[in-house]
Amino acid sequence: MSGRVIMHLDMDAFFVNVELLQRPELRGKQIIVARESERSVVLSASYEARVYGVRSAMPLVQAKRACPTAIVVEPSQPYREYSAKVMKILHEVTDRVEQVSVDEAFVDLTPTLKRLGDPVQTAQRVRERIRDELNLPCSAGIAANKFIAKMASSGSKPNGLWVIPPYRVQEFLDPLPVGKLWGIGPKTAQNIESMGIHTVQQLRGCTLPFLQQKFGQSLGAHLFAICRGKDDRAVVTEREEKSMGAEHTFLKDTHEGTQITQELFSLAMGVARRLRSADKYAQNLSLKIRFEGFETITRSCMLTSPTDSGQKIYRAVIKRLLELGILEKQNDGAFIAPRAIRLLGVRAERLQTRSSGFQESLFAEDMTAVREQGAPDWYSVESAMDQIHSKFGSHGLLPATLLKKHSG
Repeated sequence: MSGRVIMHLDMDAFFVNVELLQRPELRGKQIIVARESERSVVLSASYEARVYGVRSAMPLVQAKRACPTAIVVEPSQPYREYSAKVMKILHEVTDRVEQVSVDEAFVDLTPTLKRLGDPVQTAQRVRERIRDELNLPCSAGIAANKFIAKMASSGSKPNGLWVIPPYRVQEFLDPLPVGKLWGIGPKTAQNIESMGIHTVQQLRGCTLPFLQQKFGQSLGAHLFAICRGKDDRAVVTEREEKSMGAEHTFLKDTHEGTQITQELFSLAMGVARRLRSADKYAQNLSLKIRFEGFETITRSCMLTSPTDSGQKIYRAVIKRLLELGILEKQNDGAFIAPRAIRLLGVRAERLQTRSSGFQESLFAEDMTAVREQGAPDWYSVESAMDQIHSKFGSHGLLPATLLKKHSG
C-alpha cells in the first residue's frame, strides 16, 4: 500500500476474554459479563452468546431470555490495566495512536513504512504480541482512512486481519446494507431504507443535493462521503477530555439515606481518582438523578473552587441535593430521600490541568478550613490512597464511610 496507511485495532470480546484469563475452563461457552441483578445491562458477551442476539448494553433480563443457558460472570478484573498494556504495545510501534475506548484504537502506520516495511506484517506482529504477551485475541483493519479501517476490522472479527486497499474500497462497500456503515444508527438506517435504499451501492446513486434535502446539510454530506469511502480525519494522538463521570443504579429504588450517601461518596471518590490520574481539576459538577418511574433530571452543582478531591466533591453534591429537596435531613441528622431513587450520577465538568494552577476565590467557603493549622490536606490523603489502590487494587484501602458498603 502507498499513501496514508491507517490501522484500526479492536480487541475481541475484550471484557469476556480478560475474565477468561482467570477462568479458562469457561472458554467456548456462552458467557455474559454483567452484574447479577435485575437492573444490570450486558457489559460484554462471548461470540457463542452473541449468536443468540445477546449484545453489549442489552438489559441482562432480556439477554437471559435470548440465551437462557449463558453463564453470567461478574466483572472482576482490572480491565484498564490490560487496556494500558495493549496501548503500550501500540505505542512501541509508533506514537501516532488514537485510543477511542478501553478496547480499540486507530494507529497511523504511515511514518513506520520506511522503518518497519510492509504495514500488513507490522499489524500482524502487533496482533501476535498481544496474543503471546497478554493471551488476548484482537482483530485489525488496514486502509487509507479511519472509516474504512474501522469497517475492515469489524468485518474481520473475530481474531482476523482485513486489508482494504484504495482500489478495492467500492468493491468492499457497495454490497453492504446501509445499516452496516459505521456511525449510521438504526433510526437513520430505517429512514434511508424507507426510501427504498437498502445497499451502499444504492445510496451512492443519490446526489448530494438529494441527500442534503432529505437529511440536512451535515448528515447529507456525511452520507455522500462515506458511501464513497471518503474520510479525511487524522489520527488524533491527544484528545482533550471535557468531562469525567460515573453512575450507579440501585438494585431496588431506595429512600434510604445511608445507602444513597454511601453510593454518592463512592462516586465522588471514583471521579476524583480519575481527575488526579489525568492531572485535572473540576471547576463544576453535573448531577443525574433517576427516580422510580424512570423520571430523570440533571442539575448543575457549583464548586466554590476547582478541585480533584473526592471529599470536596462529595460535600458539594450533598449540599446541592439538600438545596434541591432530593435529600432531606432528619432531626437525628440522618438523610432520607422523599422520592425513591433508582440511579445516581456525578460528572466533573469544565476541566483544567493541574499544572496551569487556579485562582482561589477569596470568598470560598473552605478557605478558612484551608488556612487553619491541621486542616486536612485531601489531595495528599487521596493521592496516597491512589498509590495503595494501584498496588493492591481498589479494595486495598477504603474510607470508613464505605466499609459497611463493601463488607455487606
